[in-house]
Amino acid sequence: TFGDIAFRIYGTLARHLVNVLQSLQLIFNVGVIIIANGQGLYQVNSNICYIVCCVIWTVLGMFIGQIRTLQKFGWIANLAIWLNVVVMILTMAVVTHSDPNYDAASTAFGIEKGDGTVHTTAGPPATVDFTGQIVGLMQAVYSYGGAMLYCEFMSEMRKPCDFWKALLIADSFIYIVYLFFGLYVYSFQGQYTINPANQGMSPYGPLLAGNIISFVSSLIAAALYGNIGIKVLYQNIFKELFGLPDLTSKAGKLLWVAMVPVYWGAAFVLAAAIPNFSALSGLVAALCILQFTYTFPPVLMLGLSVKRDAMQPGEGFDPATGRTVRHDHGFKRWSRGMKRHWYIKLFNLVFFLGAIVTAVLGCYSSVKSIVAAFGAARTTAFGCKGPI
Repeated sequence: TFGDIAFRIYGTLARHLVNVLQSLQLIFNVGVIIIANGQGLYQVNSNICYIVCCVIWTVLGMFIGQIRTLQKFGWIANLAIWLNVVVMILTMAVVTHSDPNYDAASTAFGIEKGDGTVHTTAGPPATVDFTGQIVGLMQAVYSYGGAMLYCEFMSEMRKPCDFWKALLIADSFIYIVYLFFGLYVYSFQGQYTINPANQGMSPYGPLLAGNIISFVSSLIAAALYGNIGIKVLYQNIFKELFGLPDLTSKAGKLLWVAMVPVYWGAAFVLAAAIPNFSALSGLVAALCILQFTYTFPPVLMLGLSVKRDAMQPGEGFDPATGRTVRHDHGFKRWSRGMKRHWYIKLFNLVFFLGAIVTAVLGCYSSVKSIVAAFGAARTTAFGCKGPI
């Protein structure tokens, strides 16, 4: 897992920190998807109470979450990607020839229709303050930040050495599709753009079709996040600290069956308590996703390179005895490790500090956005009226 890398470089405390944040992010990700699907179902039929819409998807997730191995998710997850692409194409086709969903923009963000003129800007809109801009930045972090799952995918691949190929293809695909889709939809809907964008279509037919297709792909994604989230919790907390059996054993399989509904239930409570999609996804991005994408990688690389460059002849791990030989310890060793290729280490350090500052700003802005949404009565916890 990602925590294993932190353990190898910085020790047990770093491992626990990474595992806690990873578990928190995964359960929040499931919660965000519950919100998105709940919003979509509420748009399809507003006669159903919004909180009931979320409960429906939570129960469905409890069933699909019973799949234990990622191998069985392979073809299903691949299908989810192309379903998302279909929704994107549908959304782009519809927004080109129809008005934005003014009612959804008003309910979600308090943006009134006015004269209906769409305004776009290459930089931050004049009407959006600094915290609003940071929340917007966190949406980009949320969209692109999936680095925390890399280790888990590699660990379950039949040929882990082929992972770099999948990484390059997937990242290139995501970057091109997201960038093109975002620019295209925003150019037609401007300030009225909804998050997620397919729920900003105004004609009911395409809106219904987009939501139904998204239901399937989102549920698959949520089941994937839940699968890894439960494994991280089980392996690093329940098994390591409490000595529970392996998941492959009969007792472990029974525990899995019991843990899935508890996990999805907790995600539902988090989602229902903060039903504003952008605010919640921004908080998740700032608190968790940004760390795995921007904060942890440079500081892990810094620690690894310092330890490697501090090694002296005769030092290292002896597999025969199981002991690690070091000739010195403390500041002298760290100082020696820092001197070699110091400019690369300085870059990683500055990158790490910049990511920390961005994370703090993101958390502050997201919390402020949540408070504003509740204060404007656009959002209610466990409410029957939908957030869009």
